[in-house]
Amino acid sequence: MRYIMRKNLLSFGDRFAICNENGEEVFFVNGEVFSLGHKLSFLDPHDNELLYISQKLLSLAPTYELYQGEQHLATIQKEVFTFFACTFAIHTDNRGDLEARGDLSDHEYSVTRQGETVAQISKQWFTISNTYGVDVTDNESTVLLLASTVVIDMCCHEDEP
Repeated sequence: MRYIMRKNLLSFGDRFAICNENGEEVFFVNGEVFSLGHKLSFLDPHDNELLYISQKLLSLAPTYELYQGEQHLATIQKEVFTFFACTFAIHTDNRGDLEARGDLSDHEYSVTRQGETVAQISKQWFTISNTYGVDVTDNESTVLLLASTVVIDMCCHEDEP
C-alpha cells in the first residue's frame, strides 16, 4: 500500500499527518517541542500512541530508538562512512534487520531485508518539499517503515526548506 507523508513546515513543533493512497489521514506524527533531542509520537487517528521515536544522544552516528509503550521495537542508525548516499541500519527486535539505502540525491530509498525489497521511499514523486511517498509491501510493519521514513527525513533532509 502507498502512503503519503507531508510534513507541515509551518507547524509549531513536528506535527503532521500521513495519508493512505485514498487521501485519508491514517497516522499522525507529533513531536515534543521543548525536548533534548528528537522525541516523536506516532499516533492513530484517535490520538492513541502506536510507537514512540526517541533520539539516542551521545552516539557517534545519528541513532533513534523505537518503542511501543515500554517495549523496545527497533534501533535505527545512520551509517557514518557512506560516500555516495545515506544508508541506515534498522535493527528490529523481532522481524529481522532491515537496511535503507538512498540514491545519490538521497531522494529515493529502498528498504530491504535479506536482499528482498520491503518498501520504497520516494521524495521525487512530489514537487512539494518535505513530502514522501512510501510503498510498503504486504505482511510488513507499516508503522515501523513509516517511522523509519520519519527518521530518514530527520537525518538527511531536516534543514531543507
